[in-house]
Amino acid sequence: MSLTGTPFLLTLIALSVAALALPLLVWSRVRGPRVLRATARTLMLLFAQGTAVALVFVLVNNANNLYDTWDDLLGTGSHVRQAADLGPDGTGGIAVESLPRVRQTFSRAEGPGMHAAGGVRVTQLEGRVSGVDAEVYVWLPPQYDDPAYRKRAFPVVELLPGYPGSAKSWFGTLRAHEQLLPLMREGKVAPFILVAPRTALLPGADTGCANVPGTVNADSWLSLDVPKMVRDNFRAQPAPQGWAVAGYSAGAHCAAKLAVAHPDRYRAAISLSGYNDPAAERTSLAAQSRTLREQNNPWVLLRRAAEPPPVALYVSGRPGDGYEDGTALQREAKAPTAVRVVLVPGDAGGHTMALWRPQVVPAFRWLTAQTGQAGAVEGASPPGPSSDGSRRAALASGSASRAAAGRRP
Repeated sequence: MSLTGTPFLLTLIALSVAALALPLLVWSRVRGPRVLRATARTLMLLFAQGTAVALVFVLVNNANNLYDTWDDLLGTGSHVRQAADLGPDGTGGIAVESLPRVRQTFSRAEGPGMHAAGGVRVTQLEGRVSGVDAEVYVWLPPQYDDPAYRKRAFPVVELLPGYPGSAKSWFGTLRAHEQLLPLMREGKVAPFILVAPRTALLPGADTGCANVPGTVNADSWLSLDVPKMVRDNFRAQPAPQGWAVAGYSAGAHCAAKLAVAHPDRYRAAISLSGYNDPAAERTSLAAQSRTLREQNNPWVLLRRAAEPPPVALYVSGRPGDGYEDGTALQREAKAPTAVRVVLVPGDAGGHTMALWRPQVVPAFRWLTAQTGQAGAVEGASPPGPSSDGSRRAALASGSASRAAAGRRP
């Protein structure tokens, strides 16, 4: 029975109701010695408490897409087939584009939000370079199947969750495709192909989107294997101009790092409440050594770059939760690197989906312009933010200015 499936949720609800009714019906009817009666009543209480805790956990898990499968929850599953040393560029000397075409079979994805806005499809991908085998979710924009666009290639955004987190979270909890669909139809946001690959590749550890020889090649999985699969199966624009990566929390760190480390693969990145130093996530494999920390810290990469990478970063965060890391990147950036920092006030919400959900639309409006798609869609580039009349909702969405952030809504 699936951890996130409706049957399991309904089963828990039924058990919780039964666990509550049981002591009400039989508490005074228990017979036998005092020890036996005490034991029976204790078991009834434990049963009621256990089912209640399990139900609350499942509701929270389903709402936030933290664990997708039982293996994710129990830490018993690995998606790494092999983890060879692939060298500094993560290719292992393989000419990726010369590899045979990847032919994938897609099926309809299941779960909250997966059937909305035209539906999300899923495939199991065997990474030829990374040695990672895992699922990848794909959502196509409304124009993709329109005959008028049959010869058009579309820009792509890879969507990365936090840790722990499911690849489904961008579609389930954040409802990114539902929010963006009407704007794409109206020409206010470019028709991006949205791609959400699995990032939870090893039990009990955050990969940090890093290549760790002998352990995992998460960077190569995300920046080489997944993009090649998308280009081989869909009308996707070539890298880097038509490609971007977006993430929240640990996924935000990954998004910024991947874009800065691979300007030949991505043109832009969206980082919502991210961080620069991988050590901010205690289970991150990228924090195992000083060398790994530096190799996967976007601020260090910018500082040491022989030439500033031609990438644009959208970084949002609250004070103490991503904002300072964003300003550090902004101070270090030199043209053609561009960093836009959006201050989200501390009272806009905690480090939760409720904080990131309203930031999806303004971030994708910005991305529309940064990936060169503004000329293809009417009204794609939003006007500059105004500090007049800013409300809490606007601040939380990142559509209000830093000057307005200090005002009371």
